[in-house]
Amino acid sequence: MATGARNMPLTFGGEPLSVDRARRMRWTASGLLAAMAVLFFSTHAAAETGHAAWGYVNAFAEAAMVGGLADWFAVTALFRHPLSLPIPHTAIIPSNKDRIADTMAQFLRENFLTPAVVARRMSNMNVARAVGDFLVESPTRGQVDTRSRITGGAAELLAEVLESLDPDRLGNQVRSGLGGQLAKIDVSPLAGRMLESAMVDRRHLPLIDGIIRWAGLTLEDNEETIRDIIHRRVAGVLRWAGLDKTISSNVLDGLYKLLAEVLVDPNHPLRGKIEQGLSKLAHDLQHDEATRARIEEMKRDLLENPAVAEWWMGVWERIRRSMIRRARDPESGLGEEMRGTLADLGAALKQDERLQIQINRFARRTAVGVATRYGSEIVTLVSETVKRWDATTITGRIESAVGRDLQFIRINGTLVGGLVGMTLHFLTSLM
Repeated sequence: MATGARNMPLTFGGEPLSVDRARRMRWTASGLLAAMAVLFFSTHAAAETGHAAWGYVNAFAEAAMVGGLADWFAVTALFRHPLSLPIPHTAIIPSNKDRIADTMAQFLRENFLTPAVVARRMSNMNVARAVGDFLVESPTRGQVDTRSRITGGAAELLAEVLESLDPDRLGNQVRSGLGGQLAKIDVSPLAGRMLESAMVDRRHLPLIDGIIRWAGLTLEDNEETIRDIIHRRVAGVLRWAGLDKTISSNVLDGLYKLLAEVLVDPNHPLRGKIEQGLSKLAHDLQHDEATRARIEEMKRDLLENPAVAEWWMGVWERIRRSMIRRARDPESGLGEEMRGTLADLGAALKQDERLQIQINRFARRTAVGVATRYGSEIVTLVSETVKRWDATTITGRIESAVGRDLQFIRINGTLVGGLVGMTLHFLTSLM
């Protein structure tokens, strides 16, 4: 059966099955009452002139008819006027609709929504363990994986939220939030400690190698500029003799050779100079006020630079579109990652007692807080909702909920009345 069909209420003849079953039971009770009436009138003459057994049958039918009529009147009077006659104290539920609403609200307030009751009921509940069991439980054959439904709904909700919000405004809010947090952070000592720690662990060596390679690539990209500078600086005689080209080539070759030696020799003196410079930089970033002030000024300039804001908006838009695409794409792996996360969360909730205590305490405090703050509003909502129902609506809903059992009262009244009538007939025959 499809999921949508399984979640729909069962129907019979286009109406909810509970309403139809109540109607059939009402016809059954009415049919039994009519049968007792027919039996009474058809056996009345035989009871006076025929065999004595007919007297018991007639007495049974007479008392059953009276009992059935009495219970029909009582049951009908709950919901409407019997035979549409304005008999006093009938149509009890429609006439007392507002009082029923207030009574329901008061019952809800006193038994469910007081902080003491909520706390007492939740003290015996292990909410965290129940949630853990729910998340860990694997679906049986034919059942829908609840985690898949949760993750699918969450992914679609995330996509809808990202699409519905103004991307420029949201991006600016995220940028402002990040900028505000970065503005509060003293970057200079943090960077100094990071550099110092990297040097202690020898994790700065790849940085030095990267600097050397970068210098080599920069030198290679600007060879013509360097040659032109040397050409302009040397004496005219050297230019006339063509020695400027030889000098510039020797200079470039020497620089390339120096960078190569520094790159391959871990003990090269130039590396030591670079490390000394990095060590001094790490110290100044932490302890030199002038250096810290310059870094803070650079940070402020960077955060206030319009180019940075424009760059961030482009980055944010790419992130937003990527998140929407991944949320909507069933093959993206996002759902599988979320299902795995939920399963891990469920396992932790099942096994970690300290986490259960924390979650249960939070759930209890939240429920008590909701009852304290919004209990009156919830009760008022229930009362006003019921009061807004018209008489036909509230009668139909209550009758569809308990009407079948009320028809059993009619049937039992008919049968019990018949047995009482037959018993009375037996007792009077002994006199």
